[in-house]
Amino acid sequence: MTKLRGWKLSTVVALCAATAIVVHGQTFTTLHSFNGADGQYPSGVVQAADGNFYGITNLGGANMCNGVGCGTVFEITPTGVLTTLYNFCSQDACLDGNGPEAELIQATDGNFYGTTAYGGANTCDNFGTLGCGTVFRLSPSGMLTTLYDFCLQGSCPDGLYPQASLIQAVGGNFYGATFFGGNHNACNTGDGFGCGTVFKISPSGALTTLYSFCPQTVCTDGSGPSGLIQATDGSFYGTTVAGGANNQGTVFKITSQGALTTLYSFCSQTSCTDGRSPIGLIQATDGNFYGTTFYGGVAKCGVNGSGCGTVFKITPGGTLTTMYAFNNSDSGPVGLIEASDGNLYGITSRGRWGGTIFTITRGRFATLYTFCFKNGCTDGEIPAGLVQGTDGDFYGATTLGGANGDGTVFRLTTGLGPFVSLVRNPAKAGQVFGILGQGFFGTTSVSLNGTAATFSVKSATLVEATVPAGATTGFVTVTTPSGTLTSNVPFHVIK
Repeated sequence: MTKLRGWKLSTVVALCAATAIVVHGQTFTTLHSFNGADGQYPSGVVQAADGNFYGITNLGGANMCNGVGCGTVFEITPTGVLTTLYNFCSQDACLDGNGPEAELIQATDGNFYGTTAYGGANTCDNFGTLGCGTVFRLSPSGMLTTLYDFCLQGSCPDGLYPQASLIQAVGGNFYGATFFGGNHNACNTGDGFGCGTVFKISPSGALTTLYSFCPQTVCTDGSGPSGLIQATDGSFYGTTVAGGANNQGTVFKITSQGALTTLYSFCSQTSCTDGRSPIGLIQATDGNFYGTTFYGGVAKCGVNGSGCGTVFKITPGGTLTTMYAFNNSDSGPVGLIEASDGNLYGITSRGRWGGTIFTITRGRFATLYTFCFKNGCTDGEIPAGLVQGTDGDFYGATTLGGANGDGTVFRLTTGLGPFVSLVRNPAKAGQVFGILGQGFFGTTSVSLNGTAATFSVKSATLVEATVPAGATTGFVTVTTPSGTLTSNVPFHVIK
């Protein structure tokens, strides 16, 4: 696989002065346009073990909250057949939550787990009657169980407003972040919301607050965490959109016991050319972390000149390299994925048009698709998530646009071939992990970096395998009657 290489800032400046390369030959398809009744403002999708995609809409659905829909969970097939699985605020006083914002995850038990930003059993003074948010479990058939209601205690030391996706860690517990709440209320704003938390929650709903941001007035550790990943070293890494040494956001590392280390504070360079307000991280096959900043960079966007955003690389030790700085044509990047070709793909949510899908190939930037290209933005506007399906195509959602203006689910075909993806990664020897793909009936072997693994074919799209003793980190291969499929990323074995 291709390893990504950082560039010097002078190279980035030169690129920003040039027009991004537009790649031709892709096929874009709008799979579904939401209409309010079936949801409004989707926030991305995740591919599940059955090969279909699942997601949430922030608004819309059958129930109303303060004059707008309360949000939904939906299932959609790769061909665009959509089913609404759950309408939030189906319980009195919205005890089941409302306003989900984060993408779902499918856990090893086959159920989906997620959060709602509002609703639940508790009220928050600063949020009025909206509620403080929940953690929930949803079965594939649409049965919802609320696992935790935030702000269980006065002043919300356990956090409030969970707006980032959960992750399931090696031990089976879930980890996440709340944007507000916690034990400290400084945050340089005086709004009293609190500066955010990192938490652990068991599958049964027992929650432990691991860290409360901003223990000091200056918030040098950051505030407003925007999600976590578990890295190959077993620790967790994430970003905060504010706080840090320059109050423009941070990259941090936190252990499972809650010991936090700030790896980088943004706006450490003159005029914030290194970026501002980072949103999310991934760990790539080269072991480094990659992410985006919504603001900052070389070019100045917007009336206040806050910057157009960047793509950055950061080593586990905290050395940051700016890979690309956006311009007015495509600004506001909000996340990255590493695809099966080893390259980075992402989306922008601002700019001259309605957002873009882009790729960075060995440092070379290319725009794959520009939204709002069709009259009336029927192809969607403001993309909000991107994943690669095991068929090789990219799938995602737009917050606005479509036939009814309420958002879309889309597919982008670029010519990449099928592969297998991993449900649980990393894991330890003896642990079971899932493998998603296609055509698994008749599979004859599964191996992890060349070491044979015991496996069981659960369906045409799901194989379960056990990490073999003595296995080392590497790619997973599955031999099927139609050929051998390889995972898009290495499987990391934790000792």
